[in-house]
Amino acid sequence: MFNSLHEECGVFGIFESRTNYVAQSVYHALYALQHRGQEACGIAVNDDGVFRHIKGSGLVSDVFTPDKLQLLGKGNMAVGHVRYSTTGGNDQGNIQPLVIRHIKGNLSLCHNGNLVNSGEIRRRFELSGGIFHGTSDTEAIAYSIVSNRLTCESTEQAIEKTMGEIKGAYSCVVMTATKLIAFRDPNGFRPLCLGKTPDGAYCVASESCAVDTIGAEFIRDIKPGEILVISDEGLSSITTHCAEKDKTSICVFEYIYFARPDSVIDGVPVHRARVRAGEFLAAEHPAAADIVIGVPDSGIDAALGYARASGIPYGTGLIKNKYIGRSFIAPSQAQREDAVRIKLNAVKENIMGKRVIMIDDSIVRGTTCARIVKLLRDAGAKEIHMRVSAPPFKHPCYFGTDIDSRDNLIACKYDSVDEIAKAIGVDSLGYLSVEATHQIAREADVCFCDGCFTGNYPVPVPEITQKNKFDQKIGAFPDYCKPLD
Repeated sequence: MFNSLHEECGVFGIFESRTNYVAQSVYHALYALQHRGQEACGIAVNDDGVFRHIKGSGLVSDVFTPDKLQLLGKGNMAVGHVRYSTTGGNDQGNIQPLVIRHIKGNLSLCHNGNLVNSGEIRRRFELSGGIFHGTSDTEAIAYSIVSNRLTCESTEQAIEKTMGEIKGAYSCVVMTATKLIAFRDPNGFRPLCLGKTPDGAYCVASESCAVDTIGAEFIRDIKPGEILVISDEGLSSITTHCAEKDKTSICVFEYIYFARPDSVIDGVPVHRARVRAGEFLAAEHPAAADIVIGVPDSGIDAALGYARASGIPYGTGLIKNKYIGRSFIAPSQAQREDAVRIKLNAVKENIMGKRVIMIDDSIVRGTTCARIVKLLRDAGAKEIHMRVSAPPFKHPCYFGTDIDSRDNLIACKYDSVDEIAKAIGVDSLGYLSVEATHQIAREADVCFCDGCFTGNYPVPVPEITQKNKFDQKIGAFPDYCKPLD
């Protein structure tokens, strides 16, 4: 649900064989990826090796006015990014794309994900004289690529070497003077796909919905561990870091919450996965009711699945104001609470006197959920039975999902589901089981990371990572940056 999970970032890149207004395509694609990040955005254009870029805080429509797009001019390559800060905070120096000028030429980088060893990388470069302008993981990746490029024959070889050094989640797009390069971590935590426009331009994107938006044809997902190189010579692929399919682990919340329902990720339609979760919920947690409703937007598909499996009619119970961003953007709790009232309203005609099953994708703190329940009570709901299309959050995520601390997670605060139900004001509460998420994964022939539910992570996580993550959020320096006594 909104005000619960913080979005991932979204990346996009396009390569054309001729000079064109490529920034327009990136602009439209970023619109399609806006749900993945609403704090900041940026576009960089390559015009025969000359890079022009514009970036700033705010939505795509706010940052890129027609005049700003005109300033980017023409080029045959461009990359773009929408950001929600999982590490590094909202410092202006962390807004992407990063544009780096070095002895081997210009380079621009967009990144979605989170490294577990970025502190080690930063320490190594800073102790050798490197200067970081921001606090994000992206800059650590860029430094590694540039450093390796000094001893490698090509940027793709430098990226191949870098992938042996960085650990964690990363789906990246790199633009050089002559190439567009996309690469994905061996676990495939974050999505990345390839498309082709009718006039022969290639594009890469976090989600297939962005490919659709610019009128391109979805070709395939970029494999976990793959480095895909796009140049005037066509496509080439480096697969030395690719693992067996059963060793991959895409974030389960790409399917439950993050991605748009019209996207296809690793061959699985997101809409289908969410509907299936709702069907499992109906089997695991039935309830006698008159109507099934979904909390817009990410609860709607699961609600359709629950209604289909249970035979209880689906109806519209909540209307969302589509002209306000997701409420977690508001910096204070009071402002977030105001945003809930502005954003949602109950359809009293469908709710009055009814026993309601309310479906949502998750409960994190529970504060927003309780306010939605109150909206339904005020609209005359006779009973409210909440069903959640994900298991309870009990553990931190180190790979890009900004889950709150255990102290604030409602599933850690209370000892039982019944206590959580009482706290948020519902008559009953049911979570999707971990076993059901595994069954969905088997049916879809993908492997999920479910560490936030189980505490079992596919990549070893150093204990210092959690401390560094906290330090970055509050703006503190890592220990190695503190003044010596």
